[in-house]
This record gives sequence, C-alpha cells and structure tokens, in this order.
Amino acid sequence: MVDLELTPVERGHIRTDVNHIIEGYRMGSASEPNPETPMDEGPVYNLVIEHPEATILWDTGSHPEAGEGHWPDPLYDAFEHYDADEHPLDVALERVGYSIEEIDAVIQSHLHLDHAGGLHEFAGTDVPIYVHEEELKFAYYSAKSDAGSTAYVAADFDHDLNWRVVHRDRETPFKGIELRRLPGHTPGLLGTDLDADDGRVLVIGDQAYMRANYDEERPLGAGLLWSRRDWYESLRTAKEIERREGATVICGHDPEDLARLEELS
Repeated sequence: MVDLELTPVERGHIRTDVNHIIEGYRMGSASEPNPETPMDEGPVYNLVIEHPEATILWDTGSHPEAGEGHWPDPLYDAFEHYDADEHPLDVALERVGYSIEEIDAVIQSHLHLDHAGGLHEFAGTDVPIYVHEEELKFAYYSAKSDAGSTAYVAADFDHDLNWRVVHRDRETPFKGIELRRLPGHTPGLLGTDLDADDGRVLVIGDQAYMRANYDEERPLGAGLLWSRRDWYESLRTAKEIERREGATVICGHDPEDLARLEELS
C-alpha cells in the first residue's frame, strides 16, 4: 500500500445515443417499430494521482477544439462533447490546484479522441507517457489507414512524446500502481489498479462506459467494441479484483463514479 491522493479533473460532458453505450438498449419491435432514440450524457474527466514518487495524470481528455474541426464531423455528430472548449486541460488542472508543469507522468488508458486530446501539452517534454504497445500500434494503424477504428485522431497523439510503452499485460511503474491490460473496448486499454492506504481503487476507464456495462454486464454497443470476447474476459478480471481485494471500481463516463472519485479525494 502507498499514500496516494486522488483529485478528479472535470473536462465537460459527451452527449450520445445510449445504444452506443449499451448494446441493444432500445430496439424496434412489431408493437413499437419506431422507438424514440434515447440520448444521454456522461462526464469526461481525468485524474491527478499524487504519489510519493511523482504527480501522475490519468488520461488527457478531449481536445478543446473537438467541436471546431479537430474531431471529424461525423464523430462529433455522434459523440457531441459540447463543452470541450470550456475545459481545456491546462485550465481544468488549474481549477483543482495543478499546472501542466507539475505533471511528472501521464497514464493513457487508451488513445481514443476523448481520452488523448490533451497530449499536445506534453509534446517536446521528457514527461513519460505510459501506453500499451497494442494500443499505440492500433491507434496509428487506425488513424493512418482506412482500416481499424475511426475513434482515433492522429493529431491527438502524433507528437514528439516520451512514450513509455507497456509491453506486458501487467506492469508496475510506481509502487502501489499497477497497469493492467484490459482489452475489449480497444486492444490495449489499460486499467489502473491503485493500492492506496485508504483502500484499493481500480480505474477501468472505458472498459465500462457506464455502470450498466459493469454492474449488469451489458456490453458496449458494437461500434465501441474492438473484441466482444476480450471485453467479457476483461470484465471478469476487473470483477475478480473487486471481489478479492475489495476494490472500488471506477468506470469511464458514469456521473456516479465521478462522484465516487470526489468522495475519495
């Protein structure tokens, strides 16, 4: 265990069709052939982890110009981060008492456009950016070709960055902080397992976008799944850590989980 202080960093909200988040949430039927499309919104947030060895930033959120052309129009239309410009990373950090210059390391859970849009702030610096090998490869493959996933924007991560590539399924970059590969949503998503003095916390990010994905084991919509089979296996891994260690599990965009982080801070 280690003495950790957690500070959530609010980065605004994404509004999208719930069918993207929960597979088959609202489907047509003979009695209701044209059901109303449900829309919902969830928070985008980062997390500052104050560790005895370093001040660590978990994820970097959306680019502040997401709605001004930085994101492709079809993606912004489907996943509207309508207030991204009000929460640029440097300003959001300052609101909770930090600056970009105080960040000693960054953990990128994955490189989707709503999680890697602040990496430009660390371009040309020696700040290590932890990312899994499979994630980095797939992000470039997707952004630089017509294959892969459309959720990667090269301008988010194609910078002069000090990549610290994680090659194994588990790695401990700092005492009490273990990075665990949880493939499914993407091939190289990293969960962050925090063995804090105040209790175990497992931040699984978009392995579960909302609590329903985790609590009810309802998978993400097909467009948000790289591998359904791997997603279920990663879900079992997270639930085993929760059961065995009594960990508090934190999902990627659920307002209740952001509130849990605020209670832990």
